[in-house]
Amino acid sequence: MMEHFDDLETRSAEAREAALMAALPAAVARAKEKTAGFAEILAAVDPAAVTGRAALAGLPVTRKSDLMERQTASPPFGGLAALAPGETARLFASPGPIYEFEAPRPGFWRLERALFATGFRPGDIVHNCFSYHLTPGGWMLDGAARALGCAVIAGGIGNSEQQVEAIAHFRPTGYTGTPDFLKVLLDKGAELGRDCSSITRALVSGGALFPELRQAYAERGVAVLQCYATADLGLIAYESEAREGMILDEEIVVEILRPGTGDPLPEGEVGEVVVTSLNPDYPLIRFATGDLSAILPGASPCGRTAPRIKGWMGRADQATKVKGMFVQPAQVAAVLKRHGEIGRARLVVTRDGDADAMTLHCEVANGGDAALIAAIAESLQACCKLKGGVETVAPGSLPNDGKVIDDQRSYG
Repeated sequence: MMEHFDDLETRSAEAREAALMAALPAAVARAKEKTAGFAEILAAVDPAAVTGRAALAGLPVTRKSDLMERQTASPPFGGLAALAPGETARLFASPGPIYEFEAPRPGFWRLERALFATGFRPGDIVHNCFSYHLTPGGWMLDGAARALGCAVIAGGIGNSEQQVEAIAHFRPTGYTGTPDFLKVLLDKGAELGRDCSSITRALVSGGALFPELRQAYAERGVAVLQCYATADLGLIAYESEAREGMILDEEIVVEILRPGTGDPLPEGEVGEVVVTSLNPDYPLIRFATGDLSAILPGASPCGRTAPRIKGWMGRADQATKVKGMFVQPAQVAAVLKRHGEIGRARLVVTRDGDADAMTLHCEVANGGDAALIAAIAESLQACCKLKGGVETVAPGSLPNDGKVIDDQRSYG
């Protein structure tokens, strides 16, 4: 079995850095020439002068958190895409809402590299449980698996009983999807007496892979690796069998910045992941993901020489992922607007066994009644597209610290 996807993964660190820096001027020039948004953002920038990391650090940062505002003002993509909507292959609407696209060419999101590192090879069958409904996750992994020569079961999300029947029938080699849903399928298979043992590897994303959950999968014969990708940037980083950090993709430039600034941090310091993409169709320059991580020293023992990040370490802003979907402070605010009885509120995200859970703590005079609590819970699901609990507390009891979303999960 081949150990690496291509020769780019094992080139010297010096050769990689030289190639990426040589590509920067053209990437910046294309962003300015092909997109109205970056023509404005980079108006004072001479692309020919952006030949190294120091020059790159002088460019403005564009934040993912600004996307909704930009896309509202300049639909559909906020002036940041180099393709018109009719030139794309697929169009998506993710929670937020944030609108994305797929270009009509192979390898748009570059997830093939992560699948290969997980052990998928031509002839394998992949059971893909990322959503195919409006959001791009299903298509991202589907296209990458087929590009590798794998067959794909388009499982999507939900319908666990039917999915288990398909697994028992087709005998897929592995799973792609969120970390938690694989357990749902394996448990459902055990409950129904269906053999799901053909699944021996998994590539997960869209949520945190907690150490205890990874170990539980290993005990059931499934080796699970994770990748870090977004619909805007494609693959950012992925794990290899070494499981020592996440290896950066070969077609992006990653900086770790002090949150809220454009200032790069030294190796080892935790900061915001900011990516410059060499994607000609979506040439994002210094695009701040809102995610926290840190660059690890040295190279991976697996032989891949690209820099590594520690992994996803939370959000630089207050948005967080729950069951693979982003929940934004604006969505919590939308719940409050529906219920004038609520004073201050805080959405607390925890773990309930092996699954994410969220509870909205609301300041309500006299604790409210059952009807109000039920109505708030209904609004929470409508605004966040996820079910959550509701607890009422006395007015003035929540901290006055501006925190709207409190992620209490452990990422150790």
